[in-house]
Amino acid sequence: MKIRDWATRRRKSRGGVYDPPSWGTTDETAEPESVRRLRHLARFALIWAIIIIARLVYLQIFSHAEYSHLAEQQQERTLEILAPRGTIYDRSGEPLAMSVPVDSICINPQQIKDFAVAAEILAGVLNIDKQQLLERMRWAKEHDRGFLWVKRKLEPEESRRLRALNLGWVEFRKESRRFYPKGQLAAHVIGAVDYRERGNAGLELSLDDELAGRAGTLRMMADVRQRGFETEMSVEPVPGVSLTTTIDERIQFSAEKALGEAVVSNQCTTGSLVVMDPRNGDILALANYPTFDPNAPVADLSKRANLSVSTPFEPGSVFKVITVSAALETTRLRPETIIPCGNGSINLFGRLIHDHKAHSALPMAEVIAKSSNIGAINVALQVGNERLLEYVRRFGFGSRTGVPLPGESSGLVRDLRLWGKSSIGSVAMGHEISTTTVQLAQACSVIANGGLLIKPRLILQRQAPGMRAEPQPPHPAKRILKPETSITMRRMMEGVVLHGTGTRAKLDGYTAGGKTGSAQIFDLVHRVYTHKYNASFIGFAPLTNPAIVVVVTLNGASRFGGAVAAPVFREVASAALRILDVPRDLPYELPQLAKKEEPEDDYDLAIAEVGGAPDAEMLLAATGGAQERNNATPVLVPAAYPAELLGPAVPDFSGKTVRAVIEESAAQGLPVEFTGSGVARGQYPPAGVRLKSGERVRVRFAR
Repeated sequence: MKIRDWATRRRKSRGGVYDPPSWGTTDETAEPESVRRLRHLARFALIWAIIIIARLVYLQIFSHAEYSHLAEQQQERTLEILAPRGTIYDRSGEPLAMSVPVDSICINPQQIKDFAVAAEILAGVLNIDKQQLLERMRWAKEHDRGFLWVKRKLEPEESRRLRALNLGWVEFRKESRRFYPKGQLAAHVIGAVDYRERGNAGLELSLDDELAGRAGTLRMMADVRQRGFETEMSVEPVPGVSLTTTIDERIQFSAEKALGEAVVSNQCTTGSLVVMDPRNGDILALANYPTFDPNAPVADLSKRANLSVSTPFEPGSVFKVITVSAALETTRLRPETIIPCGNGSINLFGRLIHDHKAHSALPMAEVIAKSSNIGAINVALQVGNERLLEYVRRFGFGSRTGVPLPGESSGLVRDLRLWGKSSIGSVAMGHEISTTTVQLAQACSVIANGGLLIKPRLILQRQAPGMRAEPQPPHPAKRILKPETSITMRRMMEGVVLHGTGTRAKLDGYTAGGKTGSAQIFDLVHRVYTHKYNASFIGFAPLTNPAIVVVVTLNGASRFGGAVAAPVFREVASAALRILDVPRDLPYELPQLAKKEEPEDDYDLAIAEVGGAPDAEMLLAATGGAQERNNATPVLVPAAYPAELLGPAVPDFSGKTVRAVIEESAAQGLPVEFTGSGVARGQYPPAGVRLKSGERVRVRFAR
């Protein structure tokens, strides 16, 4: 009773709400503890499921691409497989640059237990740095890499030694490496490649996109432990385009040999040489010295400079042929026209210019033959500034020839507004202008081929893999001289070789024309002309229908072009004509006239005037004869003439093959008729007999 009253009073004091005491009885409607726990667990499970589902949605939908890529990186490796580069050939099909299959080696660092031992073995066989290899292997291991190149493009001996060890954890893969079978031959034409097989010089650089082809892709699958279990070529490599050049390896070899010997023997700094076919612009040889071997790394990058196309220079007196050509085209001057030579000096608008030898006057033909500076200036004055500049540009100077070699220079031809009053005199004799060797070859070809400007050609044909060869036609010809001007110039340039400043260029069995040049080198530091020269010679042969043009330039020579460059022309032209099997137009060696010893410096040919008559001086130089010093008509004293005009002695052909007989007879310029096959069993005339003019050797072959 007392307890109920207490509860009633308590409820009233709280506004009628019952508030049971904290002790005594419990509420019969309260949930059991197990139910509450299940409910909490269900709520937790629901929240967890929502989180998992949300995460799955995020991974599968929003981050699918990212994680797929990461998985592929761990399970799949993609390697770029370079395509074999196209082969580069000479004009006869001899390979000058080719890609050869070689071994490259790789390892899986995850499968190697002892890195130190592995690095020791590989470094010893492959001649690589052991410590660097060890660090690379450890890095690959830490980053879960299952593939590591150890060394690519092994030498054959390295590959042989490594295969002999039979190391199971070493994998060999085939790649291609650029190889130059002729070594230094035509290095500046062909060029070279870097370690990535990308061109970095010559045709390898300028035509890299064609030669390189298209790289392939190799897919490598691996398990979670980075063990490779499958490889497949997902994209096949496509080999590059092969090129056939206009270069003749035999002429190229002769050119490089002669040029190198001349630079060394004359203590020159550098040299360049170009041999061109003037009829179609084909470059048969292009040489520079110093040179390099594209198979080996080059420490001195200056050796890779292609001087023939990239290094312009003042041409000097060879440029006088441009001046005289312009005069023949635009004035009434003819080869026999007497040109005043001012007794060796001229005051040209306040500038005093001297000649290397004083002449009062010379026929224009002798201005070329004797390389008279004053004569050339007076010829140029009759041509005039505008017309002279027009013909300079017509011959291609001041513009690139377009030869497909990197770094070609256009040379320097200044606009007329930049000429000084005396510039016409400088340009007339090859100063205040710069040109490259290949530009000079292009210009000389104009005179040699009848007056047509034909740009040089270096590529004969292209051949893509699986396709027919695609011939590359010569560049279109553009007439810039009349044919008669070309013929006249050739005759005048023949005088240079016969009795002028270029007698050391004279060929046995062939007529030839040419022009010497000797431009003093200007010292840019001290701003003075030095006693060193750009010695040069441009020439062609034979005279009537020239088959070759040869341009030689020697930089830093201490002697003149006629003394150092003309002999190089003689050697290279003789070899080229023999190789090309050009018929001789002189069936016998010219009879020698008695004459005084040729001076050391044939650039300044010292011949005394006879009786004060300039014509006598020309006559004496033309004939090379000796004469008494009086006012009488000069009398030539010939050497003993042979009874008949005879050619070379017939060699003994017995036992030789048809090919051997052809080569030997061509080398000596002997016309030969063949019958039969096998080896030579008989011949007429017999060995040792000298052929008369018009005779032929008949050789009978039998097995």
